[in-house]
Amino acid sequence: MKMSMKIVRNPFAAALLGAAAVAVPGTALFAMGHENPSVAVAAPVAAPANVSARAALPDFSAMVRAYGPAVVNITTKGTVKTSARGQLRGFPGFGGNGDDPFSQFFGQMPQQERPTFGEGSGFIVGADGVILTNAHVVADAKEVTVKLTDRREFTAKVIGQDAKSDVAVLKIDARDLPTVKLGNPEELNVGEWVVAIGSPFGFENTVTQGIVSAKGRTLPDGSYVPFIQTDVAINPGNSGGPLFNLDGEVVGINSQIYSRSGGFQGVSFSIPIDVALNVSKQLQTSGKVTRGKLGVTIQAVNQQLAQSFGLAQPTGALVSNVEEDSAAAKAGVQPGDVILAVDGKPVQDSFALPSAIASMQPGAKVELTVWRDGKKRDLTAKLEAMDDTQVASADEGGKADAGGRLGVAVRPLTSDEKKQIDVKGGLVVEDVAAAAAEAGIRPGDVLLSANGKTIDSAKQLREIVEKSDRHIAVLIQRGEARIFVPVDLG
Repeated sequence: MKMSMKIVRNPFAAALLGAAAVAVPGTALFAMGHENPSVAVAAPVAAPANVSARAALPDFSAMVRAYGPAVVNITTKGTVKTSARGQLRGFPGFGGNGDDPFSQFFGQMPQQERPTFGEGSGFIVGADGVILTNAHVVADAKEVTVKLTDRREFTAKVIGQDAKSDVAVLKIDARDLPTVKLGNPEELNVGEWVVAIGSPFGFENTVTQGIVSAKGRTLPDGSYVPFIQTDVAINPGNSGGPLFNLDGEVVGINSQIYSRSGGFQGVSFSIPIDVALNVSKQLQTSGKVTRGKLGVTIQAVNQQLAQSFGLAQPTGALVSNVEEDSAAAKAGVQPGDVILAVDGKPVQDSFALPSAIASMQPGAKVELTVWRDGKKRDLTAKLEAMDDTQVASADEGGKADAGGRLGVAVRPLTSDEKKQIDVKGGLVVEDVAAAAAEAGIRPGDVLLSANGKTIDSAKQLREIVEKSDRHIAVLIQRGEARIFVPVDLG
């Protein structure tokens, strides 16, 4: 059976797992699969007298003693409304539209409230009782309880929570509390040791360790966070707990795992602490989080698109659409531009751009380095305020394999069609074959440009195709969406 991988935000409820202890003789460890009694085993080589066997590995004990007391256990209580026969609602054959199938006989059953419980972790950043955790730990909770390592318990107030970054701020009525020390995630190195403290499965103040696997990971989950990826063991209940470096500084908040089973499988993600602190400050001062908005729709740059645009390698974020009167439009960004850098920092892929822009405040001026017509250009954009829509939406289109000649039959748009989709030119695809069909172009698509040049006639399209070496990038409009489609001309 093929198993799919998924991003998992650690669930609230803790499950206690029982295991029988089994004594295994030391020799049995060598007998699993390759037992050969005729092979002599060399005696262990003694280390030099002046070298400690512990020197090669880090010792986390002092750090845990110093900052473990600042890590807290969080439990939540809430309610969910159900009906007495809620298990039948929406079931095929029993009111598929969600209606109670027996209501015609007994009337609509009243809804009942069922209690829910959750558990997670957090850490104290203010001696006056300010605590950071994940937003998903306290989401929809009616009561939040914080337990300290000295067994004191406090009812916490949720100061604010931000689902997009998965950060929440709590406050308890206490003074002179132990606090963590905060670090700089920018100084983290891939391969560096890191430590997590939390409450996996309800086991409070559990310590796990690993290394930084990658930095700046962007995930297709709608968030705007450049995650720190580690192989630290993170399980249900670890959510919201701190990630420490070897200096005992918190560099992240443990948030998500990548798993087939819902349990730890070696890939964990943490929110950089600087991102969390920015969100925390805004939640405490204004009660909401504001983010910058550029106003573009983007897609990934694959190898075919990179060759079509003359890029040495597939990198950056390809702009497929620019919102009218947006910050990008005012800055001169055009469909077909590839955004390579923001304020001098490279944009490695399309997922990196939203988090870079969202980390800035509305009104901030940013320098965009774009690739257009085979060369770099510098543009300045003044960011607007992000609303409920995405700051720079990533479009998954334009990734089909392609081969052969172009193969499209087209006609010009009528005046009414131009008004309807608000364009000045373009060609409607009436029939498609060969490479265009393989690339995913369909009858009814509107071809707006090819290799960044606006298309107004079939003749102009043929000329662009003839001048292209092997690859051509065609901007199409399908419904309300605009995407670039790479086509291999052979």
